Amino acid sequence: MKSDRRLIFLLTVGYRRLQRSIEHEMLAHDLTSAQSGVLFYLGRNDGALIGDASQALDIVPSAMTGLADRMERSGLVKRKRDGADGRAQRLYLTAAGQDLGKRAAAQAKAINSRLMDGFSDVEIEVVSRWLTSLQDKFPKDKDAGKQQE
Repeated sequence: MKSDRRLIFLLTVGYRRLQRSIEHEMLAHDLTSAQSGVLFYLGRNDGALIGDASQALDIVPSAMTGLADRMERSGLVKRKRDGADGRAQRLYLTAAGQDLGKRAAAQAKAINSRLMDGFSDVEIEVVSRWLTSLQDKFPKDKDAGKQQE
């Protein structure tokens, strides 16, 4: 029996269900998935430029600025001007942001385990390689990002 090959449909439905589940889990911590991404990124890159976080998380710069505003008002991050370029800003985790980031990371680990349940390491490697290949097959359109700013 051949598996279902409606990949666009399967990806779309799977993404929506996963996103709803993630939002439900993260909202229990008063956190959106976008905010979680910022906390995870800053957990490894504290003091990163807002532009670097935007690029790493594949978020348009204007959306990243608004996200940083909301997270700063929530006490999760602090913004400071970059010493070398006064126009640029860096993001730093607050103690509350570090704590929430650790809790969100534990939740993400549990969700990842659930995603991999029932599949061998070899199967997960294939799926991971395939999903990663989507970034090369469908690159981020830099001109579209400029239009959205």
